[in-house]
This record gives sequence, C-alpha cells and structure tokens, in this order.
Amino acid sequence: MRKTPIAGATSAGSEKCDKQASHRKLRRAVRQLIPCGRDDTLPVEQELTNPWSMAKDGKLYFDPANHPRLMRK
Repeated sequence: MRKTPIAGATSAGSEKCDKQASHRKLRRAVRQLIPCGRDDTLPVEQELTNPWSMAKDGKLYFDPANHPRLMRK
C-alpha cells in the first residue's frame, strides 16, 4: 500500500526513457570535455536537459477516499 497520497500528473507510466536519454546526454558531454582538459567546470544535468519536456509534469496530492485505486503501488 502507498502511504502518501501523491501521484504523477500524467497519463505516462514512467519517465524511464526520458531519464535514460538525459543521463546519456550528460555522460557524452562530460566525456567530450575531459580529454580537452576542461574538467574543472563539468556540466550539470539541468544545463543540458529541460525537466519540463519530460513525460511527467511533477506530482499532485489526491484524496485517497475518492481514489482508492491510486493508493495501490
């Protein structure tokens, strides 16, 4: 059972593909900077990927009495 009545604000099941693409982009940028000798200022993930363009738009609280199915994991 879910303890906190909070769920993703979307119809998408997960953001797995979006997160994988974001991490790939970050790793590629880091691998390109290190051989150049510019490893003192490595990029941050938020600089390369817009989190608002992913499948989910955050999370929302809901009333567990009105939506008991959402309390299941």
